[in-house]
Amino acid sequence: MPLTDTASFERTAASLSQDSAAEIAGDPWKWWRSQMPVTRNWAYLDHAAVAPLSAGAAAAMVDFAAEASQQGDTVWPQWAAEVDGLRGDFAGLLNCGATEIALIPNTSFGINVIAEGLPWQPGDNIVIPSGEFPSNVFPWQNQKRHGVELRIVDAAADGQINVAALRNAIDHRTRIVAASWVGYASGFRIDLEACVAAAHQAGALFFLDAIQGLGIFPLDLQQTPVDFLAADGHKWLLGPEGAGVAFIRKQHLELLACVPVGWNSVRAAHHFGQAHWDLKPDASRFEIGSHNMVGMRALRQSLSLFRQVAAIHGQSAIADRVLDLAGLLDEKLRQAGAVTAVAKSRDHRSGIVTFSLPGVLPARIRQMAAENRVAVSCRGIGVRASIHAYNNESDIDRLVEVVQLLATKNRDSD
Repeated sequence: MPLTDTASFERTAASLSQDSAAEIAGDPWKWWRSQMPVTRNWAYLDHAAVAPLSAGAAAAMVDFAAEASQQGDTVWPQWAAEVDGLRGDFAGLLNCGATEIALIPNTSFGINVIAEGLPWQPGDNIVIPSGEFPSNVFPWQNQKRHGVELRIVDAAADGQINVAALRNAIDHRTRIVAASWVGYASGFRIDLEACVAAAHQAGALFFLDAIQGLGIFPLDLQQTPVDFLAADGHKWLLGPEGAGVAFIRKQHLELLACVPVGWNSVRAAHHFGQAHWDLKPDASRFEIGSHNMVGMRALRQSLSLFRQVAAIHGQSAIADRVLDLAGLLDEKLRQAGAVTAVAKSRDHRSGIVTFSLPGVLPARIRQMAAENRVAVSCRGIGVRASIHAYNNESDIDRLVEVVQLLATKNRDSD
């Protein structure tokens, strides 16, 4: 069974130059690294926060600025074609229909489209795991004004979600279950198929906050029947902030009220003198106003990196690369004296490795890492490193050297 839109990836492969195709076929990670200017300055291990732009994304933004300053909107049709192309690219990545894709400014917007659009009745409830990022909490809490209960199922300290506990929290008044694919602090990757099945078996819908997994892990929406999805492009997809994607399964489109709504929500959107209420018959009705043209163009360029590698090596190769590097970092950190929080099973791991160093404040580790041009964040049990496919062992070793130095200083001060 295909993990992606095979025909779409075949078209991508056919469009590659012979030189690029040969590089990607030989060493895709070295090639990918060459597309990331940040590697000249940083061991960048902070993709779960805000990722660096790819060279293609940065060039796309510069080109857009030149066009906009020199030609104004006379080239608007070309810009619009790029937006439509990005919609198709996401449909290929997720193996869904382009009509099920909406291009949105951020994950929070996508979650609110679902939370505000569902036809709530007093007494309904929503089920989410504990430890979710606030974007996947507040929009659901906000439905309390409609008499809707938010049920939060305790996750384990390491972020593990017990599917049976999730299922037990669902009853006949549960309208939707919402969960993150990968925990932003723990890095725990849920058993997505089992979570979706638990919701559907109880008659509930399932929403996926995909921001910490999209692009890295394969997701075939023909095989995994997620009902709704949202993700921003500024993390693992290596795009700019303000450009993201939502998926609304076709059969649920009319279930959602179009909230909010704007001039671009209707079929004849550009007939400004005839404000006729006729909603677009697809998910693009939620693209309510002017697009972030420059952001969408840049995101499309970064997404092409994933598509080019997947066209030759398969989408699962990206996941395997990230998991291998994360496993290597986990091993080296523990050898250096750190305490790590990584799932025991590879099936639940991600590119996130969270760790602490006994006797050393997380902020101190982050500060010293930055002084040595290593980018990480403070999250979860301490410090969060988040590794991408273009990272390499040298990047990992630079972080481990910082930890080793701090561990030595801490022992010497005792």
